[in-house]
Amino acid sequence: MAIELTRAYVGSIQNQRQVRDGLDSLGDFASKIWNVARWTADRIWNATGEIPDEGTLKAYMKNRECWKDLNAQSSQKVIEELSDAFQSWFELRHKDDTANPPGYRKHGDTRPKSTVTFKTDGFKHDPENNRVRLSKGKNLKDHRSDFLLCEYQTRPDVDLSEVTKVQNVRAVWNGGEWELHFVCKVELETTGSAGNGVAGIDLGIKNIATVAFPNEYVLYPGNSLKQDKHYFTRAEYDTEGENGPSEKSMWARRKLTERETHFYHTLTDAIITECVERGVGTLAVSWPEKVRESDWGKTGNKKLHSWAFDRIYQYLDYKGEIRGVEVLKENEWDTSKTCSQCGDDTKSNRVERGLYVCSSCELVANADCNGAENMRQKITPSPHGEDRSNGCVAQPSTHLFDRESGTFTTREQVVS
Repeated sequence: MAIELTRAYVGSIQNQRQVRDGLDSLGDFASKIWNVARWTADRIWNATGEIPDEGTLKAYMKNRECWKDLNAQSSQKVIEELSDAFQSWFELRHKDDTANPPGYRKHGDTRPKSTVTFKTDGFKHDPENNRVRLSKGKNLKDHRSDFLLCEYQTRPDVDLSEVTKVQNVRAVWNGGEWELHFVCKVELETTGSAGNGVAGIDLGIKNIATVAFPNEYVLYPGNSLKQDKHYFTRAEYDTEGENGPSEKSMWARRKLTERETHFYHTLTDAIITECVERGVGTLAVSWPEKVRESDWGKTGNKKLHSWAFDRIYQYLDYKGEIRGVEVLKENEWDTSKTCSQCGDDTKSNRVERGLYVCSSCELVANADCNGAENMRQKITPSPHGEDRSNGCVAQPSTHLFDRESGTFTTREQVVS
C-alpha cells in the first residue's frame, strides 16, 4: 500500500555566479512588495483600527507597479506570508501583550533578500537534467521568454524525477548563497504492522518526549534544542535594526528553524525506529486538549507558544504509517497526577517537576515516566498492584541528542 506525502528537498545551485544577480533582484523585490503591503496595512490600521485581510491587500497591491516585479503568483505568496504573520501575532498577543506585529523587511537603506516562491505557472522543471526555469516579473523581463535557468544538485539519495509532482519551488537565501527548495508530492510504500506491543508518549517542554515501552522507559531531553533557541534568538535580537530585521537577524532566524526541523525529524525517526525494533505496533501520544487557550502567565505563555507538540505528533503519525506503527492521539487529562500503579490521583503526589511519589501505594517514579505509562495504559490497561517502584519507571534510560553526529545516543542515568 502506498501513501502520498508532501516533502521538501533542498538543491544547491551549481551555476550560482550566472544566476545570483537575477535572484538578488527577485529577493529584493519580494522584500519591497512586503514593505509596501505592510505600509498599506499600517495606514488602514490607523484609519479603521483593523488590519486588512489577505484579499483586500492583494486587490490593492495588484495596482502597484512593484507587483509586476515578480511573477503574479510569487507576488501573491508574499501577501499570503504577511497575512499569516499578522494572524500569528493576533494569536500571540492575547497571551503576551509585549508581542510586536510583523515589521518591515529593511535594515537602514537596504532590504534583506526575501524568499521567493514560484508556483505552478512560475517555474518549469527539467528533472532529467537537474535544471529549473524560474520566471521573472514582467518589469524585469528583457523579452517575453526571459527567465532564470538554475542548474541544481540534490542529495545523492534524492531523485526528483521519481516524485509524483513538484508543487512549488522556493529560492532561499541561506546567508551565503541562494539555494532551491522543491516542495513535492511523493508516494511511499507502507509496511505491515510492526508488532503487537503498545507504547505511550508523554510530550513535554524540558523532556521533549518520554516513551513508555513495554519493558523500558526512555527520556528524550530538549537541552540541545533549548541551547539553540537561546543562542540564535539572542543573535536575532542583537542584530535587529530599527527598521526591521537585518541580514544577520534573518540568518539567525533561518538557522534556528533549520536546527529545530532537524531535531524534531531526528527525534521522531528515533522513536519510530525504537518501536519497530521492539515490536511496538501501537503508539499512544499525549494530546494536551485546548492547552493553547490556557493562561500560564507571561513566561509560561512564551514557552507554551513554542511547544511543538502538534508538530511532533504529525511527524510521528506519517512516519509511523510508513513503518507499520499506528499512532493514536489520546487526551492527557490527569495523566501527570494519577499513579500508574494504583490509580490514586492525589495532586500532591507530584512532589516536584521530575519526581512522583504516590501517597497510597508508595510508588516512586520519574514524573514524566509515570505520565507516559498512563498514556500506554489508555490502550492496554495493566492490572494494578504490579511493583515497579524504584525500577525502570524511576530510573529510565536517557537518549541525548549528539550535535556532531546529528543523532540521538544512549546514556544510562538516574533521574530523580
